[in-house]
Amino acid sequence: MQSDIEIAQAATLLPISTVASALGLSPEALIPYGHHIAKINPAAIQALQNKPNGKLILVTAISPTPAGEGKTTTTIGLADALNLVLKQAKQQAMVCIREPSLGPVFGLKGGATGGGHAQVAPMEDINLHFTGDFHAISSANNLLAALVDNHIHQGNTLNIDPSTITWRRCMDMNDRALRKITLQSFLKDSQVFDRQTGFDITVASEVMAIFCLASSLDDLQKRIGNIQIGLNTSQAPVLASHLQAEGAMTALLKNAFQPNLVQTLEHTPAIVHGGPFANIAHGCNSVVATQAALKLADYVVTEAGFGADLGAEKFIDIKCRKTGLRPDAVVLVATVRALKYHGGVEVKNLNNENLTALKAGMANLHKHVQNLQQHFGLNVVVAINHFVSDTDAEIALLQEQATNIGVHAVVCKHWALGGAGATTLANSVLKALEQRENTFKLLYPDDMSLLHKLENVAQKIYGASTIHLSDAAQAMLTQLEKDYHHYPVCIAKTQYSFSTDPSLRGAPQGHVLQVRELRLSRGAGFVVAICGDLMTMPGLPLKPASEHIGVDAAGKITGLN
Repeated sequence: MQSDIEIAQAATLLPISTVASALGLSPEALIPYGHHIAKINPAAIQALQNKPNGKLILVTAISPTPAGEGKTTTTIGLADALNLVLKQAKQQAMVCIREPSLGPVFGLKGGATGGGHAQVAPMEDINLHFTGDFHAISSANNLLAALVDNHIHQGNTLNIDPSTITWRRCMDMNDRALRKITLQSFLKDSQVFDRQTGFDITVASEVMAIFCLASSLDDLQKRIGNIQIGLNTSQAPVLASHLQAEGAMTALLKNAFQPNLVQTLEHTPAIVHGGPFANIAHGCNSVVATQAALKLADYVVTEAGFGADLGAEKFIDIKCRKTGLRPDAVVLVATVRALKYHGGVEVKNLNNENLTALKAGMANLHKHVQNLQQHFGLNVVVAINHFVSDTDAEIALLQEQATNIGVHAVVCKHWALGGAGATTLANSVLKALEQRENTFKLLYPDDMSLLHKLENVAQKIYGASTIHLSDAAQAMLTQLEKDYHHYPVCIAKTQYSFSTDPSLRGAPQGHVLQVRELRLSRGAGFVVAICGDLMTMPGLPLKPASEHIGVDAAGKITGLN
């Protein structure tokens, strides 16, 4: 069996100008990065503003497991399948997803360009440096950090209180050694003080969140200027604009802010842009990418990271709330293997038929469906991402159980067959778009208190009985409620469970959401609640994926998946 990278390297790609022409984009609308990658000129995007929007299809998933669910693969396979189904109608579908982070690429999860015959390409470039967007984001973030420390060293005319500085450095790599560091600062009068700080992974940074929520370069610069780095000695906020940092930071991000156009292995146009983690940050590709895609295509298939309790909730309560976007339908990805895992089966035994465990694991699927339908008012189609170990009896049981909870579950074989393996899913999604009125709604109103927003997500989406705030989180909440109660909340927790305990599988009820820390993302416009023992700088596993990656004598990358 061919690996993902072997399948991708064997594919024949079209010139990116040919891919763009399917969207009505001329060569002048592109800024080429080689033969198969281009950025879209901002002027070309601006020229689209009077065009009507296409339909927005959100792909999300059940709670992730070590067995993998294939959400990105399904997103790509569905877009390919829609183009097969829509060919006679002369309508166009496209993909709109996040850029991969080097942390997972070299860590445990691997790349994020899909898999099998449902991939975006060139997969090696996209999974590695791509167009340098993440490097630009890291540089902008760290420029601000350097400016803060330099300002204090040069005399501190803003009277920044070093003990209140919350701005952290970042890098796009899993490196647990950088989670906590001590900075030694030397003042002009020879005084020395130590400050405790640390690094976050780039995809968890506020600059990444701002980058993905900004609607224009002007909006980007204003949001950057609104970043709060700490307080002065009078306990007033100190902003990036007080350090006159926003202009230079925006200059570093100017080219990165232009959406990236690539293609799937079946030549479906794909915009891959931005990439906040969903278990830490808000988990959605950039607003400018989504808005451009909706003007360019009749159907846009996008994804939100990890399970629907994280990615989809944040897509709706943060991205949709701030932009006016709304999904027209939702695809919830599930696998027989993952549901057996949620039913108590260990990874090593997932290839064995187990109808009892599968039925028990359906509680996880049911909770996600219930959340999407009842709390967000969305039409849901379940995509069963097929594995060769799935038995006919298991598939039949899954579909029967899905019917019992009021959703249609479709078997998809896009990993093996590409778009042709997901045409049934494509037709089911098109039918869902026509069937009943979308009653889309947000989970909570803007004017609700931050505490009640946290309780709403915890109790309604996670099934928690209550929340518990640490002393530090409670103190921060008291500060934030006065000026920022109207912000949405972005909950950072483990992706493996509805709870903050990754070992609690299925759909646990009555647990307590443990809130360890609150962080203000003033420029992005939300408050982050860090829960349980989740780290904003991940570490590498015992056997990192990097051990299998190499380059052969001909310069071809191997082992990247």
